[in-house]
Amino acid sequence: MAQYKTIDDLDSSTSRVLVRADLNVPMKDGVITDSTRIDRTVPTLLELAEKGFGVVVISHFGRPKGQRVEAMSLKPVAQGLGKALGERPVAFANDCVGPNAKEVVSKMKPGEIVLLENLRFHAEEEKNDPGFAAELAALGDAYVSDAFSCAHRAHASTEALARLLPAAAGRLMQTELEALSNALENPTPPVAALVGGAKISSKMKVLGNLASKVDFLIIGGAMANTFLYAQGINVGKSLCEHDMADAARDILAAAAKTSCQVVLPTDAVVAREFKEGAASEVSALDAIPEDAMILDIGPESIAALKNILNDCKTLVWNGPMGAFEISPFDVGTNAVAQEAARLTKAGILLSVAGGGDTVAALANAGTENDFSYMSTAGGAFLEWLEGKTLPGVAVLQK
Repeated sequence: MAQYKTIDDLDSSTSRVLVRADLNVPMKDGVITDSTRIDRTVPTLLELAEKGFGVVVISHFGRPKGQRVEAMSLKPVAQGLGKALGERPVAFANDCVGPNAKEVVSKMKPGEIVLLENLRFHAEEEKNDPGFAAELAALGDAYVSDAFSCAHRAHASTEALARLLPAAAGRLMQTELEALSNALENPTPPVAALVGGAKISSKMKVLGNLASKVDFLIIGGAMANTFLYAQGINVGKSLCEHDMADAARDILAAAAKTSCQVVLPTDAVVAREFKEGAASEVSALDAIPEDAMILDIGPESIAALKNILNDCKTLVWNGPMGAFEISPFDVGTNAVAQEAARLTKAGILLSVAGGGDTVAALANAGTENDFSYMSTAGGAFLEWLEGKTLPGVAVLQK
């Protein structure tokens, strides 16, 4: 973190700190159904409050498209945030700028916490409007970013605001950046990247960047079918992007130039139906039935991946190996994830996972708490894997 400012660098004369959190939590009938994002930003908020700063929390919720949509109000989240903070009271302002926000913030005492209303009720937020950022900046003396999951968007609260106030990374942002740096920027080799999912077209840049950085590029899910097809293998009725065959061959060629070993399945679990408990069988790749779909990797592939992980020191994981949502096609993902978790707990492997279905897939395997770091970021995690500079991270550099 030498290149980034953190909470430790905040001036002691600061009285109020604006904290950009990601409180965009899933909710049903006004009740939070998963508080993970709230829980992860609690250490930052408590540390700032205990240091005597007034803490002004700002966040988006849903996609109201610049309109006030009561169903997307952050008011119910204020109660959940207070509970996560150990029943600490959290005041709520019914706007994030304007008279009410100013009034609520002006009444704050040192160590108190305020949550402002949904930033995206204002179209200026997503437009990165400098005037809107200036209105937000007027509510604090310093800015702390604790929302890596929003850092790939140059919005007023993630980019412009950080240029108007002394800016620093919160503890969650700091932890995320350290984990990502250890995984790809300064990793301990050998390094493996496991990338799964449905479409190669959505992860071309990810695969291209990883092929130049890792020793093993493990490809799973339906993406692997496209690579197999590109190598002349008949994949039957499997989900496959036939028009991306040339792109797959380009990735293989690029990996060969950097001595990156692309690891594809060597056998598969196939079925005629895509449903829970469907009849399935293990098939060699040169014998995939014309009327069958590849829905998971086979036992030979699982054994090979376990061997590779045992030879590695660093693992980056993004996406499942098969149709993990339905049994029995979660076996491959579960087996490989459990081996990665075992190696991590043994201190042999540094494992960082995140993006898309990854959290759900690893939760299904019972390993979501056993990786070195599990990112809740989706788009930001993928853009980091692509090697992009994230605007919400760049503005925190010293």
